[in-house]
Amino acid sequence: MRASQYFISTLKEAPADAEIVSQKLMLRAGFIRKVAAGIYSYLPIGLRVIRKVEEIVRDEMNRAGALELTMPMVQPSELWAETGRWEKMGEEMLRFKDRHERDFALQPTSEEVVTDIARQELKSYRQLPKNFYQIQTKFRDERRPRFGVMRGREFTMKDAYSFDRNVDAAGRSYDAMYAAYCRIFDRLGLTYRAVAADTGAIGGDRSHEFQVIADTGEDAIVYCPDSDYAANIELAAALPLLPSRAAPAHGLEKTPTPGAATCADVAKLLDLPLTMTVKSLVLATDDVDDKGRAAGVTVWLLLVRGDHGLNEVKASKVEGLKAGFRFATEAEIHEHFGCKPGYLGPIGMKKAVKVIADRTVANMSDFICGANDEDYHYTGANWGRDLPEPDLVADLRNVVEGDPSPDGKGRLAIQRGIEVGHVFYLGTKYSKAMNATFLDEDGKPKHFEMGCYGIGVTRILGAAIEQNNDARGIIWPDALAPFRIVVCPVGWGKSEAVRSEALKLYEGLLAAGVDAILDDRDERPGVMFADWELIGVPHRVVIGERGLKEGMAEYQGRRDAEATKVAIGDLAGFVAAKLRGQ
Repeated sequence: MRASQYFISTLKEAPADAEIVSQKLMLRAGFIRKVAAGIYSYLPIGLRVIRKVEEIVRDEMNRAGALELTMPMVQPSELWAETGRWEKMGEEMLRFKDRHERDFALQPTSEEVVTDIARQELKSYRQLPKNFYQIQTKFRDERRPRFGVMRGREFTMKDAYSFDRNVDAAGRSYDAMYAAYCRIFDRLGLTYRAVAADTGAIGGDRSHEFQVIADTGEDAIVYCPDSDYAANIELAAALPLLPSRAAPAHGLEKTPTPGAATCADVAKLLDLPLTMTVKSLVLATDDVDDKGRAAGVTVWLLLVRGDHGLNEVKASKVEGLKAGFRFATEAEIHEHFGCKPGYLGPIGMKKAVKVIADRTVANMSDFICGANDEDYHYTGANWGRDLPEPDLVADLRNVVEGDPSPDGKGRLAIQRGIEVGHVFYLGTKYSKAMNATFLDEDGKPKHFEMGCYGIGVTRILGAAIEQNNDARGIIWPDALAPFRIVVCPVGWGKSEAVRSEALKLYEGLLAAGVDAILDDRDERPGVMFADWELIGVPHRVVIGERGLKEGMAEYQGRRDAEATKVAIGDLAGFVAAKLRGQ
């Protein structure tokens, strides 16, 4: 490709509404242009990167035995109604009516459509396993689209769906996709972690996220530097920080704590460690009878140590809270505790509540908690002596840096990441809801065991840039770069010798199958260099008349601090070695 024939549209400054580095750089480098909130056009140079991502994804999916198809972006409500997700998906799913007043949606995902294909086409166990995938446009009507392609409304995604005859076979399909994802992200040249994750709204059991490591990442990733343990913070197991409960050493005392409504305030006022305090969080569940009618409210008191935070995902897995919960209203709190928030605790409540203690709290003794009386807290509180044992002990908290690793092999560390891929084992969640069955070897119908596997194709662009950038612009890994190498002739329009050597190198690169671009725009060197550094091309060769007089050209990698002089006779071999990573 010659730059004079291409479309290069760089900007000196990013638009004022651009928020994060990747969004600013993609706009400045001419990869995207905003059409509406969360909706972008991909200009030619941006589309080149997308196609490179797709090529690697497609190659590895095919290698893993998946079969490509395409499902419609517009999907009828009837299929979604079969699984109950037409109502459950919320406003993120953009719904509309056609001219016949029939309900449709722009697909945010395709479990229902692919399950419908399976129940129509896969009749026998002899046809299994099968894995269908697509690379297709998705739409999610985000309330606050932001961060460019990182949280847009329209995006490109690879989604795959496996169908198996039993759990063991489904596990093998899951493992094959997990391995394929590792190969994909290795080939993309990204630093990533595969972490155990919560299955979220899609449902299912086994689940891993693939997180690109970046300081600007939305997600907190928990890992052990001394082992292979890694998990999303929502799922990371928090072990008790006290091995056992010590015997009481102090008596219970109701202590004045005027104006101290937080654990931190109480600890400061009493000049005691924050780790001696217990935080009270009050939840509520709305009870229903066997006919689905409202039948009262159950109030729950969740206790975590004062320096810890409640993990709501973990709370949602507690028996009694699995069907959903909410934070209690002020009226409900006053009815059960007789006090306003800030001074609540598990001793002396007005009405019975369900008490759930975090594992660490369950092992605490002589702790400080609210006295259910404004401006008062109890000190010296002990389980069994001053209050009953909790109704349940559970892992309720977020882990913190330095916690013991659940695998017993060291201490936990936390870093930020950007989710770019997710693999789920779904089981029969969708096949049962849609009565998707096949005839097994015994001649009886069985529901498919399913898996779901997604990669955010366009999101990868933003994640890669967040991980790879500097003050001058983007630094693409070779596999993702719109062009691997740019040849920059200085004085293209003035020197036949410069043109000849530049063309010789450029045409040799093309003949070798290298994705190269020749900047024949006859721009000043500073303009050329600034453009290609902003765009992020990994390798650059500069050929100028002054250098040619000395028989030299210059090579510079995008991460190199300085250029390297190379003899013209050695240039082709030198560049070839650099492109091989030598």
